Amino acid sequence: MPLVIGTLLGTYEIVAAIGAGGMGEVYRARDTRLNRDVAIKVLPDSFATDPEPLARFEREAQVLASLNHPNIAHIHGLEESGGLRALVMELVEGEDLSRRIARGAVPIDEALPIAKQIAEALEAAHEHGIVHRDLKPANVKVTPDGTVKVLDFGLAKALGEEGGGASFTPLSHSPTMTNPGGMTGAGVILGTAAYMSPEQAKGKPVDKRADIWAFGCVLYEMLAGRRAFDGENVTDIIVAVVSKEPDLAALPPGTPASIHRLLRRALSKDRKGRLPDIGVARLEIAAGNTAAAGRRRRVECVLGARQSLYRILCRRQAQEGSMCRAEVLKRCATRTLSAGRGRGIATVSSCSGTKSSTVCQPPAASALP
Repeated sequence: MPLVIGTLLGTYEIVAAIGAGGMGEVYRARDTRLNRDVAIKVLPDSFATDPEPLARFEREAQVLASLNHPNIAHIHGLEESGGLRALVMELVEGEDLSRRIARGAVPIDEALPIAKQIAEALEAAHEHGIVHRDLKPANVKVTPDGTVKVLDFGLAKALGEEGGGASFTPLSHSPTMTNPGGMTGAGVILGTAAYMSPEQAKGKPVDKRADIWAFGCVLYEMLAGRRAFDGENVTDIIVAVVSKEPDLAALPPGTPASIHRLLRRALSKDRKGRLPDIGVARLEIAAGNTAAAGRRRRVECVLGARQSLYRILCRRQAQEGSMCRAEVLKRCATRTLSAGRGRGIATVSSCSGTKSSTVCQPPAASALP
């Protein structure tokens, strides 16, 4: 049953509902002792009353609480009150990545820094033997200052069967969060299946390479503006995950070769051929950033040269007492790359010049892509 606003859970006062999912209900709460806002995740009754998974969850939470990384949402502790069990977490302000992608593809110079921070969070967790198992855009938040926070680390494992450090998480137990009333139960499953590795979809043991696969899915979706593997229902999605290849042609023009290479290796269906470590992805992203920066510098140089040529030709036309002709505009038009989407854009300034009036101007730098 949802908690009523104002309810006290230990020293935490419930302020507002944030979301709900397979892992339980999430609330914004006020820590009355330390005067700070936190996120409270109340565990489902069926889970909180079963001693075995509860003990497993508490052990996992202890390991997660030991993680101290700027790109991982921190766990403050566990709380029990009135028969309810809850996880107390850092409250992360900002928009989750799924909402950002819903508005369209993320420009590459914005997407790569986000991907780099996700990779760094995964790398830190993997070094501690923690696998996320449910990485997807909805579990990634971007704060107003651009900091990325990855949520729900390791919680899928806590809900799965314990054994050998690897487990299969049932779709219905995924720690997905949705807005209250904003998505059906089927929608929750759809949101998870699209990022499951082939081995997870087949019910095989999962290790850190499943996170690398999910990371590739998230990066692809940011750049292409659509999922790497999609379908009308869970069955269609799983078939696509297991048997189809992502359409790399859907990536924006100008995507660095290192990013193409990264996606091919991260989304290898054979996990033996997949990237062995997320640190490799971080290095490929750094190479992609370097390539994108070099491309921008080259565009700026060409742009400056063409602006100068434009000004000279327009001044000559004005001195001859004739109007700037359309063919001159066409010849001098700046063709460059839109800084963000990699699409060619021709910028032409309207121009009218005479002997007594030199109005011809190149396109203003502020108006160029």
